[in-house]
Amino acid sequence: MITNDKRIRIIIGHYGSGKSEFSMNYVTKLRELVDTKVAISDLDVVNVYFRTREKRDFLQSKNILPIDSSVQATSLDLPAVSAQVTGPITDKTYNYVVDVGGDDVGARVIGRFSHLIEEDDYDMFCIVNANRENTQTAQDVIKHIKSIEYTSKLKVTGLISNTHLVRETTIDDILKGQSLVKEVSNLTNIPIKYITCLQSLIPQLPKDIEGEIFPIKLYMREDWM
Repeated sequence: MITNDKRIRIIIGHYGSGKSEFSMNYVTKLRELVDTKVAISDLDVVNVYFRTREKRDFLQSKNILPIDSSVQATSLDLPAVSAQVTGPITDKTYNYVVDVGGDDVGARVIGRFSHLIEEDDYDMFCIVNANRENTQTAQDVIKHIKSIEYTSKLKVTGLISNTHLVRETTIDDILKGQSLVKEVSNLTNIPIKYITCLQSLIPQLPKDIEGEIFPIKLYMREDWM
């Protein structure tokens, strides 16, 4: 259950891994399950596409505080981060989701605030999509994790298997991703936390699959995408 995760949830992953989509699904589900204040930060100052900040109005309608660039213009790619970012880190009345940029450059942003994050108050989850060019082998994924950890000064505490082809995803894609994530977990001792899956594919998943099944809605893609 996501309510068992630490209060601050930091989501990392390579470009195109589905990080922002997972973050949107996670924070909306979290909002349904907790009575506290909920916030999400979009700290992706690297990739201009599929950012959670594009859903500001939707998030506000759900009583979720969206925090993003200090420049309120979705078409501008400016490396500006609002001072609001630190508020929910230190204010423990918040449950907080942080969507971090796709590589060690993006991780530098959260690294700026790492001194404010208490060790027992955060989880950092790594999204793994085996269909992405730079995360198709366990060695590539581990290299990515180590790079993010070094730059952010924080530790990855869980893996999220998120191998997909958007609406064309099959059960074979999910099982391929699960095999990769299991290998990474065995080599690093980082547990598999979630397996994402479109609702329609859940009945096809093995009953003994490792990790918690996390149904995904496509918030970040319009119907034509």
